[in-house]
Amino acid sequence: MPRNLDLTALRSFAVVAETGGVTRAASQLNVTQSAVSMQLKRLEESLGQPLLERSGRGVQLTTQGEQVLSRAKRILALNDEIFARMTDPGYEGVITFGVPADIVYPHVPQILQHFDREYPRVKVDLVSSYTKRLKPMLAEGKLDAILTTEDVVDRGGETILESPLVWVGAPGGVAWRARPLRLAFENQCIFRVPVQRALDARGIPWEMAVESDSTRTVEATVSADLAVHAMLENAISPRLQRVHHGGDLPSLPKMRINLYRRGVSSSLVDDFVDMVRDAYSRPGTIAAVA
Repeated sequence: MPRNLDLTALRSFAVVAETGGVTRAASQLNVTQSAVSMQLKRLEESLGQPLLERSGRGVQLTTQGEQVLSRAKRILALNDEIFARMTDPGYEGVITFGVPADIVYPHVPQILQHFDREYPRVKVDLVSSYTKRLKPMLAEGKLDAILTTEDVVDRGGETILESPLVWVGAPGGVAWRARPLRLAFENQCIFRVPVQRALDARGIPWEMAVESDSTRTVEATVSADLAVHAMLENAISPRLQRVHHGGDLPSLPKMRINLYRRGVSSSLVDDFVDMVRDAYSRPGTIAAVA
């Protein structure tokens, strides 16, 4: 059965070892000498080992005490770090994070969960919108950090993933065979124009099956096998499936997922941005739907 160390006793032991005596340790800890002595006794009894050798000139560490002290410092430092992080007002607040709807999966839920575990007193407001809207919002200071889907990266941004666009449709669907090819894209979707250009270059007729700003409307139309769509290979919606067209549809260009952050310095935003980078830097966590 696991046994737990008494952190108060462990701190008393560490301070006695560092100051060289119970009197000085009691003064530093702002407790009585008898309280320190009792804590030392309790720690030695719980471990079943002598940790200090007492003499008229103070105390000396035993061999066992030397081993305990090096580990006690690490335990106490971690305890103090956790307590400071969870109680420091600097670790409270709100982070606003903008993400296009078509790249929310698979990474963004993982990022939000990870950050919430590390900073439970910080709220993350997720803003789902188009790249064309998110970038002005960032420039106006309305967002702390954003992800974008673009074919280039602007000044102040960094590309954290480059991925080809692929055709997607309903699982087992046949809408991709129709001519004219029926497309479903939001009006402001950045993928819309390159898809149309690729079809034009191949001489494949097409028509828009959806004229909407709603991602849900697009997804519903495609999942009903009434149209096809294009998404980044590494961010296919769980409700859709990559179309294996055998060359009957044109290949689509690569796009970038770019990361931008507001210029104002903030350690919280720094940590959040680091988590975003980390999520996209681990290929094993990226799972495209085949």
